[in-house]
Amino acid sequence: MRTIDVRDVRQAVGELLRHSAHSLPEDYLEAMRTAGRQERSPTGQEVIELLLENAAYAEAETIPTCQDTGMAILFVEVGQDVHFSGGEIYAALQDATRDAYADLRKSVVSDPLLRVNSGDNTPALIHWEIVGGDGLRISTLQKGFGAELMSRVQMFPPAIGEEGVQQFVIDTVEKAGPNACPPLIVGVGIGGSLDTVGMAAKKALLRPIGSVSSEAHVARLEGDLLDALNGLGIGPQGLGGVVTALAVHVEVLATHIAALPIAVNLNCSAPRRATLEL
Repeated sequence: MRTIDVRDVRQAVGELLRHSAHSLPEDYLEAMRTAGRQERSPTGQEVIELLLENAAYAEAETIPTCQDTGMAILFVEVGQDVHFSGGEIYAALQDATRDAYADLRKSVVSDPLLRVNSGDNTPALIHWEIVGGDGLRISTLQKGFGAELMSRVQMFPPAIGEEGVQQFVIDTVEKAGPNACPPLIVGVGIGGSLDTVGMAAKKALLRPIGSVSSEAHVARLEGDLLDALNGLGIGPQGLGGVVTALAVHVEVLATHIAALPIAVNLNCSAPRRATLEL
């Protein structure tokens, strides 16, 4: 049994959220530099250059990369041999979010109908997973809702097949157009049930750009979808070009014989994600 003080967790997660608000992942920046060389549209090239300049300026000046500093989403993998001391882990994670957003825009309303701002960007959305061992791994995603509003989930019959899956993803990105702030990172969940397929699509956004599925047929699907999306002509910020998406990450789950659930979760051109291990 290993003991972890929740006060250490609060400090580490708060620092991680503050850092990722203004410092974008290196794999994303490298993918954008590559995209700038691949983009054939002069306007698209200029947009990519501006986005890279914005990212560099935000990091240098320690200011948010986007005015929408997002809703904090935490993926927490807890080893079954971990014991937390010094308080409640759930409260510590909410406190970490409150700490991080003290100087960031508060975008969370406590009730979706009453629309009253919580005032501190809590509650964060926390997803828990019990794993083996005595480690603690926390991944954060600060999700802007311009792209989130363009995301979709639908329960299909299995008869639509892989062709139907591809068409649903393509239609989602095409309908989003410029509204999700491309170049996009596209998370796709296939299988599971209504509640888990959306989670699979969102968790896919945590994968490093350039990574591919370990399953050959899924890796092929990812490549086919990326080619199809970049053939839509939407381009950077919807101004035309051949770089509409930087990556497509597909996660598959077991499902019922009567269904083929699909979810598409879009991430904009400011992927605020980070991971820590304690």
